[in-house]
Amino acid sequence: MRSSALRVTVVALVLIAFAAAAAFLFNTERQIAASTAALRAFDRQARDASDALGDVRASEQAYVAAGQGVAFWMSKVSATADAVTSSVDSLRRSASSANARAALDEAAATVAEFTAVDRRARDYLKSSEPLMAGDVIFTEGAERAAAGARQIESARLAEHQDFDAFEAQLRRQQAMAAAGAGAFTIFAVLLLAPIRRQAPTADSEDARVDRADPSMLALNLPREERFSIPRSTSVGPVMRTAADLATEFGRVRDLQDLGRLLGRTADLIDASGVVVWMGNTSGGDLRPVISHGYSPQVAARMPLVPRNADNAAAAAYRTGKMQIVLSRPGGSSGAIVAPILIADGCIGAFSAEIRSGGETSETIQALATMSAAHLAAIVPAATATAAAVQSTATA
Repeated sequence: MRSSALRVTVVALVLIAFAAAAAFLFNTERQIAASTAALRAFDRQARDASDALGDVRASEQAYVAAGQGVAFWMSKVSATADAVTSSVDSLRRSASSANARAALDEAAATVAEFTAVDRRARDYLKSSEPLMAGDVIFTEGAERAAAGARQIESARLAEHQDFDAFEAQLRRQQAMAAAGAGAFTIFAVLLLAPIRRQAPTADSEDARVDRADPSMLALNLPREERFSIPRSTSVGPVMRTAADLATEFGRVRDLQDLGRLLGRTADLIDASGVVVWMGNTSGGDLRPVISHGYSPQVAARMPLVPRNADNAAAAAYRTGKMQIVLSRPGGSSGAIVAPILIADGCIGAFSAEIRSGGETSETIQALATMSAAHLAAIVPAATATAAAVQSTATA
């Protein structure tokens, strides 16, 4: 881009994009901070109300306890019940989710019922019927207080869920804003990057021809009659080995041949062990068909893996996408699971335990994907052949 005005315009647009993204991130962080403070206040008030309901239940039960001053406990129950009613009303006003407000409406009704039960217990005490009062207190009163505490706790959990959803939404928007600003910046950099084209000169062309093929120069041919032969591009050792393996995969005849190739594949991707899991396009359980790097005892104990299992092999089988399990420092090694795909869908998975954190290498991931692609063409046939041979031997 050679136009100075256009370059200035692009730079200004980049700055505007960054300023807009920064302002958006700042505002959303303020919203999250305000919501977090409100949630903490709600949480604290809800716990206080729940604790107050526990106190009011114990205070009411003191009505019929021997040696207690009934008048003192009655006044305490009245004061505590009024405080709980006020707290529930305050919580309902500050609740942001409909589920929390509904739970607090139920809690308010339950507290009102507790107050009514308390009046009945007091009437029984005034009528010198302590047994009836005790029955009402320990059954209906205790039940209402416990129900109210549960409803307040439900409202508290509903508020937490609403806050989590709100925060997740803002975090997604922040990620989109940052990604948009970054993508626009990359686009602007590409636009601003100078592109230099150097026209080939006669001298450089002559030098290229002179370097092209020494055997032709030895003939002392005129320069205009010489021609250049393009030189081959060097191929890295890894890709050369991968190409050799691709050829060998095409020559596999049985599971024994495949086992030897799995060993070479494991060496190529630096895997301590590999397993070929096979299912079917109908979603049957994965079963280990062949493995390398594991003792026969370990291989024999490998279980079937259901399609809905919570592991990387089942996830690759379900989704048809590669799964990466990151290694942990001082702990387990990482792993790569590549889906085995055919035209009708996913029929299995190729899993490999990778040493030294190599599971994040794009080269190793690409090699695992290539291996899974070769396995898709040969494993079903090799498995069927092995099953047929075993059936013939059994018969």
